[in-house]
Amino acid sequence: MTSDSPRPPPRRRFFGGFGRRELQGLFWQVLVVGIVLGVVAFLWSNTVTNLSARRITTGFAFLGREAGMPIADSLLSYNPRDTYLWAFVVGIANTLRVAVIGIVLATILGTLIGISRLSANWLLSRLAAVYVETLRDIPLLLQLLFWYVLMQALPAARAAWRPVEGVFLSNRGLILPAIPVGSPQLWVLGTAVLGLAVFYLIRRWLIAQQMRDGKPRPAWPFAVGLIVALPAAMSVALGVSWKIEWPELRGFNFVGGLTLAPEYFALLIALVTYTSAFIAEIVRSGIQSVPRGQWDAANALGLRRSFMLRQIILPQALRVIVPPMTSQYLNLTKNASLAVAIGYQDVVSVANTTLNQTGQAIEAIALIMAVFLTISLCISFFMNWYNSRIALVER
Repeated sequence: MTSDSPRPPPRRRFFGGFGRRELQGLFWQVLVVGIVLGVVAFLWSNTVTNLSARRITTGFAFLGREAGMPIADSLLSYNPRDTYLWAFVVGIANTLRVAVIGIVLATILGTLIGISRLSANWLLSRLAAVYVETLRDIPLLLQLLFWYVLMQALPAARAAWRPVEGVFLSNRGLILPAIPVGSPQLWVLGTAVLGLAVFYLIRRWLIAQQMRDGKPRPAWPFAVGLIVALPAAMSVALGVSWKIEWPELRGFNFVGGLTLAPEYFALLIALVTYTSAFIAEIVRSGIQSVPRGQWDAANALGLRRSFMLRQIILPQALRVIVPPMTSQYLNLTKNASLAVAIGYQDVVSVANTTLNQTGQAIEAIALIMAVFLTISLCISFFMNWYNSRIALVER
């Protein structure tokens, strides 16, 4: 025998099928958005009124005027007669020059130190621990000033240190041999990058075919053809010269080669060493998150420790490593703005000079915010995409 329980009364529906709760939630959302827009409108109106009262012009028309500021160390060609807009582009390129190279070097160094912390060698693990704890506990600005002062204390160009042939270290910076890169060289390098991308797609297709029928298919012929033979053919067709340019001392300075200015070199070292200390801890925790059974199974098979780390442990640890690693990449990029403390002219330094020359404070600060926001969003988007690719999928 069953008893019928009373049914709850049907929920009343209003406009568009929304219930009372939905309407209340929509009301509060509209109210909050309206308040935010009202506050923004009030602040904007108040700012425009005060600027007009003080006869301060607004807008970005100043970007088309001649900058007149010198930029000593620039990745792109620049002349003081160029516009403020091009000066900002040069500053952005200098910021990216630090951020991209710094991220790569900090990742490599931090990964090696993180693995060293778990080494069975007592001395190596202790040295890695001292490195991490020392650099994490000293403010980055102090480390940056330390490296800059150390660069200034190096000998003059005539007495420069020469650790290896063709490499000089002095108070003028680090001078390295280089290959002059022009338009023909860029075409060859672009061909190599395109060939690498095509090879990646072909390799994935070959792996999919092998998973389907079990027949292994060699990928090295495609690698040789796309990454080696194709750029070589392009180089021969364009008559590209790959002659190395060696630096040499003439007078009181060096001529030829690639010069890393003291400001850039000090900034790069400080950012890489400081960030690598945090990355090392992230890598260490990621490796330790892998179950001990994975190590035991690999040891039972007689695999080498380097092979275990590269093929078994690190691929599983990436799901723990990648999310906090994204934060460190963002921190390194934003910390590059400390370059203004030692005179390296990145986008912040260029914006500060522009602000002092034109008085366009709001526009200059807005440009800085937009640049760092764009770079940070690009890094986050790429790292989130990569994290989704390596995520473990439950079956």
